[in-house]
Amino acid sequence: MLQVSQVSLQYGSRSLFKDVNLTFQKGNCYGVIGANGAGKSTFLKILSGDLEPNTGEVIKDPGERIAVLKQDHFAYEEFTVFETVMMGHTELYELTQKREALYALPEMTEEQGMEAMEIETRFGEIGGYEAESSAAVLLKGLGIPEELHGVKMSELDGSQKIRVLLAQALFGNPDILLLDEPTNHLDVESINWLEDYLERFENTVIVVSHDRHFLNRVCTHICDIDYGKIHIYAGNYEFWYAASQLAQKQRKDQNRRAEDKIEELKAFIRRFASNASKAKQATSRKKLLDKMTVEEMPASSRKFPWVSFKMDREPGKIVLELQDLTIDAGEGGKIENLQFSLGNTDRVALVGEYDVLKTAFFQTLAGEKEPEKGTVKWGSTITYSYFPRNNDAYFDTDLSLVDWLRQYSKEQDETFIRGFLGRMLFTGEEALKSARVLSGGEKVRCMLSRMMLANANTLMLDEPTSHLDLESITALNNGLINFPGPVIFCTQDHEFAQTVANRVLELTPNGYLDRTMTFDEWLSTKKGSRK
Repeated sequence: MLQVSQVSLQYGSRSLFKDVNLTFQKGNCYGVIGANGAGKSTFLKILSGDLEPNTGEVIKDPGERIAVLKQDHFAYEEFTVFETVMMGHTELYELTQKREALYALPEMTEEQGMEAMEIETRFGEIGGYEAESSAAVLLKGLGIPEELHGVKMSELDGSQKIRVLLAQALFGNPDILLLDEPTNHLDVESINWLEDYLERFENTVIVVSHDRHFLNRVCTHICDIDYGKIHIYAGNYEFWYAASQLAQKQRKDQNRRAEDKIEELKAFIRRFASNASKAKQATSRKKLLDKMTVEEMPASSRKFPWVSFKMDREPGKIVLELQDLTIDAGEGGKIENLQFSLGNTDRVALVGEYDVLKTAFFQTLAGEKEPEKGTVKWGSTITYSYFPRNNDAYFDTDLSLVDWLRQYSKEQDETFIRGFLGRMLFTGEEALKSARVLSGGEKVRCMLSRMMLANANTLMLDEPTSHLDLESITALNNGLINFPGPVIFCTQDHEFAQTVANRVLELTPNGYLDRTMTFDEWLSTKKGSRK
């Protein structure tokens, strides 16, 4: 069990949360949610002991072990993959080192022999004899093949390092598991494996994630950071969202009824205050009015941007044709002789193991990269808008956001531009800050604004949900559901893919698979590929 008692955290004049009192029970999985900047990752650091709160304390039961998903992907460069996983259980790793050192001695003293016996006893108690096989199961489940278990971490790519660090956190059955965005950079098979693992996990899990499907699948409770407070609610994310929307509506309706009643009482008092026959009733209503209050609803840190894609012209029947297309992404893979035709009702989820290859595919369609072979032919009625995975080049400028967005707008009036930015959560002075200083999530919202202003009839999006909070992901998700034209996209967000796609194009090392089906139907064909 983990308890939070009277915890407060403040940076300067800004209070993230105040007087937080929570209890996290064994056997439950708590999804920590809140807007960007609300303090989700900071709260996990307080729970792990990496950050001291201004007031209060975090209490865990004696002997309980906390494991944390490390965020420094280069911290273990000189260690092997297997060693890195083992280091997730500090005591076990240290015992392993001592054990190996003792058995490497040409001859033990009596004292060293006694120490070896004590080590063996404790080593067995904490699962040392099963450690190697347990680590191997975790690594395999997360997509790290056996031939990499003995290599140094410095030889792995970024995605592989993340998977090893996740295996490190899971290793040794910790009593309390703290995971900050564990699904980032995982493929769908690894995410599915992790969901299954956490569903079976019998201890306490506290996880920050922007993946709605993941939160719905694994969470028994939602830990909501909002209004400067933290509350725990029973149920998964979907249940919490429905309940929170209902509660918000009920508060608004209650306030509206109170406001109407207040206006009714005021009108009666104004009308009959000087009327002798009604004076007693007016006085009675005045007393009632004095007792009535309208509850001031606290300002939520949650903000939903407005995302809506319109088209100037409907697309023709044939949107795009690819003939004998070969794309070489180097170490990122290669696709050969691709034959593909996109219709005006197709909404294609692009999937596959190699992110670089998927990006090269989009770049080829957008004319940014020449194919090694074959042709890309867009329909004569087609205008497309493209969201690139890496958008840094668009923001290598000191232009204000107003002037930056004006570059992509037919309407040049500043009032229009500011209004558009406001709907994308850039209000007041924020619309005048330099494009160069934007955060990752702010850049994504700007790129989506650029796409909306294009009024294109075909959309291509390469990982648009990266860097977005749950509210922005939901807004973009709904915007694409409501868009009537064809879409090609790739995303790590399961619900996004399931609710938008009606076709799946999978790029594999051995070719490609093109299937007319939902994302969940495609995923069911992959089940059992990694146990």
